Amino acid sequence: MTPRLLRTAVATALALGSLGLTQPARATSSDGVHTVRVPDGDPHERSLAPRTSEPFSLIGITWDDPDAALDGTALVRTRSRESGAWSAWSPLETDVRTPETGPDHDRPGVRGSTQPLWTGPADGFQVRVSGTRLPTGLRVELVDPEAGSDAVHTAVVEPDEVERDDVGPDIAGPAAGPLAAERPAVTSRSAWGADESLVKDPPTYTGDTKAMFVHHTAGTNDYTCSESASIVRGVFLYHVQSNGWNDIGYHFLVDKCGTVFEGRAGGIDKPVLGAHAYGFNTATSSVSVLGDHSTAATSAAVRESVAKVAAWKLGLYGIDPTGTVVLTSGADNGKYKLGQKGTFHRISGHRDGYPTACPGQTLYDDLPEIRTLAANAGKPAEPAPESPAPWAEDEDVLAR
Repeated sequence: MTPRLLRTAVATALALGSLGLTQPARATSSDGVHTVRVPDGDPHERSLAPRTSEPFSLIGITWDDPDAALDGTALVRTRSRESGAWSAWSPLETDVRTPETGPDHDRPGVRGSTQPLWTGPADGFQVRVSGTRLPTGLRVELVDPEAGSDAVHTAVVEPDEVERDDVGPDIAGPAAGPLAAERPAVTSRSAWGADESLVKDPPTYTGDTKAMFVHHTAGTNDYTCSESASIVRGVFLYHVQSNGWNDIGYHFLVDKCGTVFEGRAGGIDKPVLGAHAYGFNTATSSVSVLGDHSTAATSAAVRESVAKVAAWKLGLYGIDPTGTVVLTSGADNGKYKLGQKGTFHRISGHRDGYPTACPGQTLYDDLPEIRTLAANAGKPAEPAPESPAPWAEDEDVLAR
């Protein structure tokens, strides 16, 4: 190193030290995701001091063993790229599980993880993780959904414009039943900017769709609806690049303004195997609301959009969205044993099939209303009574 470069490095280190920051950790980067290793050591407590990082807008933590759970807490705080202010500490939800079957379970490089947290534009972070016995290979995932997205222009795609994949020879396409509902407007994958080059394997299909699970992404409600496409893109990158899944886990996502986004590829009208409800991914679909509804109320737009998605998807099979169905668990998931049967609402919350707080108490409490809205969405509109022609009254008078 030349004397000039040495002086520059020393000056940079001193400047960062005066701010209480470490120098940027050595990180790996791939397609909008930067990763920073948390040193192994204490099995109960691990942390990273405040540090400058590559730009990101979504953060999460992953670890080596996809079957290991983080039995404890993971806290992060981040520094705003716009104001330079540090956020308060935020907990990361630790209820994510690798799918019990399919390519997302068997792919090399699949990792255990927390739920990601939307932070908005940031360039610094600090992490504290504690638990009874922490998994090895903890890694901070910094997702920049704007990386390489200059050509992305989001737009709502009307129902008759949504692309329909051809049904393969061994994939039965559902026939609309008597409770068929109108297909809602959806923002397609191409419109929100999915990088299809990252999806390496074709979708996997199940026999049919018997129920819908409702989720929330957790994290924060502090986002504008103009940022929603970026959040969806960030979740996609986190699921694919950080979790090691083949695609985003959810089938549909809904923002707080009620905009519906296409999730996992394979055809929104097809029974695509998802990665959303450990033990009950087979023969179910999912819709996840962007935000945390543990205490925050949902908007009428959210409830209506979730209902429309569920009514249309279940209506493809002639299913009454207010009914129930018996499902069989595909894994020991902490609430159900492998092979155990359970009775579920056709529109259920994630917590109904897995030990989690998802979709948050307020959204969970909204499910009865959402089922009613979905039932009404699937009913044909009653024709309005015909008004008499303008001349009818005159004719009636003349007849008398």
